[in-house]
Amino acid sequence: MHDLVRKMVFTLLGVAIIPQLCNAQGAGWDGLKQLAQGQKVKVVLNDGKSYQGTFQSVSDEALVVNIKAGSRTFGQPDIRRVLSKTGGHRGRHVLLGTAIGAGVGLGIGAAIDNGCSKSSIVCTGNGGKAIGTPLFAVLGAAIGAILPSGGWHEVYRK
Repeated sequence: MHDLVRKMVFTLLGVAIIPQLCNAQGAGWDGLKQLAQGQKVKVVLNDGKSYQGTFQSVSDEALVVNIKAGSRTFGQPDIRRVLSKTGGHRGRHVLLGTAIGAGVGLGIGAAIDNGCSKSSIVCTGNGGKAIGTPLFAVLGAAIGAILPSGGWHEVYRK
């Protein structure tokens, strides 16, 4: 039974973390065309200097960003990285984690209830679902709360 619980917990962690890992890699120059005008961006140049502002436009040769000093054009050969700032989804992560955890807890609780015998030390009568569902819902919510949310995401890397 403990092996089943361990597998369910690792499945829950995998469902929560794998999508984050898939978004970790930036796209090529064409990925900049997906930015919306006015979106916050950070441009890192080959010499290590960085500029933060709002995205204006992109062509095959250059990127135009509105920084505090005004509009600035950065040539593609001079740019090492471009990052965009996205809003957070922590609330959504918590809700999804809660729902997934509750489902896992319900399944584990049902398995425990179904396998109950008088000699079982885990037997809770018919309360496995009543205990497992909220317990795993809280675990799922905690995992959802600690997942990265928002922040800077790489859009382009040379």
